[in-house]
Amino acid sequence: MKIGLLTDSIADIPANLLNKYKIEVVPAIIVIDGKSYIDGVDITREEFYTRMPFFKSPATTAAPSAGEFMTRYKKLFSAGAEKVFSIHAASQLSGIYNAARLAAETFGDKIKLIDSGQLSLGIGFQVLEAADFIAEGASVEKISKMLSAFQEHIKLRATLNSLEYLRRSGRVSWTKARVAELLNLKPMIGLAYGKVENLGSVRTTRLANRRLKEMLEKVSSIKRLAILHTNAEERAHQFLAEFAPPKIIEPLVVNITPVIGAHLGPNGIGFTVVKN
Repeated sequence: MKIGLLTDSIADIPANLLNKYKIEVVPAIIVIDGKSYIDGVDITREEFYTRMPFFKSPATTAAPSAGEFMTRYKKLFSAGAEKVFSIHAASQLSGIYNAARLAAETFGDKIKLIDSGQLSLGIGFQVLEAADFIAEGASVEKISKMLSAFQEHIKLRATLNSLEYLRRSGRVSWTKARVAELLNLKPMIGLAYGKVENLGSVRTTRLANRRLKEMLEKVSSIKRLAILHTNAEERAHQFLAEFAPPKIIEPLVVNITPVIGAHLGPNGIGFTVVKN
């Protein structure tokens, strides 16, 4: 059986891997000062983060339409797919899953819709794992069981440069953001099953890197690793060189989508790891 794969741009899968596995991607929408941009098409990530401090109002995001998903599903079926795995951003954090669900209803059981419970490579690694299983000729049932178990092995941790952009998006109070700024606090966060976890704060970038290193060291055996950043590529590569465990096969370094970065702000880093 030929199986197709579809995800959304929040998955942050590098273009070379999308092409290798023929993965379809539905882009999300970013709204900057009243103008809509298609993620990864109308604006680059570097441009977004460079312009971000000068936006007149906080950037917002929007899910693609159900019609966009319908078009992509039809494309995959026209290319010969008999079944499609559609793996998307956590439903608690984005409307993308619901848009995909509305479109999938038209196709009945030909679409296997998966709520990843994650963002960024937390989604992307699920898609890539499914792609490997598809390449090996695994059945739909085997892939479904694998994805259900796989989600339990994913950890996403990050440190923000400030709370300012969370304040602008309305997710923390002005008072809390101002105190964090005065104390130069670097918030630490995690994500699991669609819920953002507050992991405390540290006072400096060096301490933030050290805390991330400690979190990464707690993962005893690593299958996949991605260092994530919001336009802080040099810092991300330095973290990978200094703190990541040796002998990781092809670790990724990814400038994450503005759809997430709009709330986090520039100059943050983190990691997504999959345990063996």
